Amino acid sequence: MPIITMVRRLASKTLGADVDSLNGLGTVEGYIPVRTDTSPEKLRARLETMQVMQQKETELQAMAKAASDAARQAEWEFHNSILGMKEAVRAQFGPDSNAAQAVGYKKKSEYKRPRRRSA
Repeated sequence: MPIITMVRRLASKTLGADVDSLNGLGTVEGYIPVRTDTSPEKLRARLETMQVMQQKETELQAMAKAASDAARQAEWEFHNSILGMKEAVRAQFGPDSNAAQAVGYKKKSEYKRPRRRSA
């Protein structure tokens, strides 16, 4: 008998076949389960529980995606505001100022001048 691991999700094909089997059980007359957890009532209850949990998972995934989108939007808005602030500092104080250096730019005077090539 193979070892069953419940770490991975069941395929939707398998779950669909299980639901079909449960629906087919309704046509079987005289079914007397040996195990109490395989009675039609318990099986229906577990099907309902599974569907509720799947719905909850879908709702939480949608909420997580919405939160991720909102966070990404906030990040871009912050980044664009910072870029605007940097340009405003550079425009107000000049490209060779200490203020421009303080917000992350390199002073214009710190760049090497290009050398002329002799022909």
